[in-house]
Amino acid sequence: MDQRGFFRAVAERTGLSREESADVTRAVVEGLGNQLSDGEANRLAGDLPGLAVRARQRRRTEAHPIRLIEFIRAVSKRTGVSEDEARAGAAAVLAVMREALGDDGFRHLTGQLPAEYAGLVQATG
Repeated sequence: MDQRGFFRAVAERTGLSREESADVTRAVVEGLGNQLSDGEANRLAGDLPGLAVRARQRRRTEAHPIRLIEFIRAVSKRTGVSEDEARAGAAAVLAVMREALGDDGFRHLTGQLPAEYAGLVQATG
C-alpha cells in the first residue's frame, strides 16, 4: 500500500481530514518506530516502505515501549488533534498496518509493545 492509500484508509476509518490523517499517521508510525528495537523498526520499514519508518540513529537492541495513554497524549500534542481523535487515529493506523502486514507480521510488531496496543485495534473491529 502506498502512502496516499494509507492516509486515505486512515481518513475513512476516523472521519479526520486527509491532512489530519496524514499527520496522525506520521506521528503514530514515528512513535511506534521509536519504541521498537532497531531490528523490528528496520523490518517494519521494509514491510511498509511508503511510510518511511526509520530506526533511530543510536543502536538499540531492545524495545523501549511506553504505555498507550502516554503514546496517545504524545500523538495528540504533536498533531493538535484531541486525545479522542488521536486514539481513533492510532487505532486506525494500527488496523491498516494489520491489513498491510498480515496477522503474523502484525503480531510480530505488537509483540514489542504493551498488549493494550493490540487491544486498541481489536476494540475497533
